[in-house]
Amino acid sequence: MSNATAFSHPDRHHIAILARQMTLPIELGIIHQLFGQAKAGASADGEPLYEVVTCALRPGKVRTDADFTIDVEHGPEALAEADTVIVMASYEDYEQQKPELAAPLAEALAGVRSGTRAASICTGAFVLASVGWLDGRRATTHWRYADQFAKLFPQVEMDADVLYTDGGDVLTSAGCAAGIDLCLHMIRSDYGMAVANDVARRTVVPPHREGGQVQYFRLPVPEPTSPSTAAARSWALQRLEEPITLGQMAAQETMSVRNFTRRFREEVGTTPMNWLTQQRIERARELLEESDLAVEQVTERTGLGTAANLRQHFHLALGVSPSTYRATFRNPAAT
Repeated sequence: MSNATAFSHPDRHHIAILARQMTLPIELGIIHQLFGQAKAGASADGEPLYEVVTCALRPGKVRTDADFTIDVEHGPEALAEADTVIVMASYEDYEQQKPELAAPLAEALAGVRSGTRAASICTGAFVLASVGWLDGRRATTHWRYADQFAKLFPQVEMDADVLYTDGGDVLTSAGCAAGIDLCLHMIRSDYGMAVANDVARRTVVPPHREGGQVQYFRLPVPEPTSPSTAAARSWALQRLEEPITLGQMAAQETMSVRNFTRRFREEVGTTPMNWLTQQRIERARELLEESDLAVEQVTERTGLGTAANLRQHFHLALGVSPSTYRATFRNPAAT
């Protein structure tokens, strides 16, 4: 390990980014760009507030998920000098099968000083959890790997909806773009809203995004395991805009309401009316993305009652309003 000092400006907040093999260069760029833009006085002419260095387990070439490598000058000694350590994602996280880390990585993180702030982007949370820094805390990661994370680390409270979590000295973020939200949040916490807003303006990103990860993936509408209530489901899907009662659905299968509800729950995993609401929300999402229908018209075509009712369902299911969802996901071909 080199005796050289990774940081050269003692008056700045020192950030060490840990880059592992098969890292994602977009995440590295996000961290350097945002913290590098933070200036005293929220001015482009102000003194930089952070000094950011990239380190690896061994100095030298680090593979990325693109067709190029990055040449990292610093080794793990930078972690011991940092005020904040940020762990990026790596492809090795995607296939992690046990909660322990490989010895070289565990040894490098053991050198992090007590009191150092730690943060992760995307599946970098797997690393923070593996060394116990997230035990008993709330954390997030990319929604695709949330179930895998929860199985490996039951001692951590996984929240697959939020864009980032802040536990004070340990922070986590969702997919790589959520690293922008996390970095801005950290800048805001360190130096105030004016500095963070200035960074956001000059980087041309919103200073704060509404909602959470759930708006980025489709609702888990359960698939039935057998066809015995298929006729009722098909009948309902063809008339979502109409008022539909439980009795009407049961009548399509010539069953009593009680037997139909029991059979439906056994097959689909939820109640008929919950399933119906999920289907209506999914239809509303499609219409908001692919058409120029007004919110009131979307409400009519999905059978969700009033625009207020649609907004309530969207907030409960997705954490955002219909108008915010449309602004985020609208298909340009619909305009």
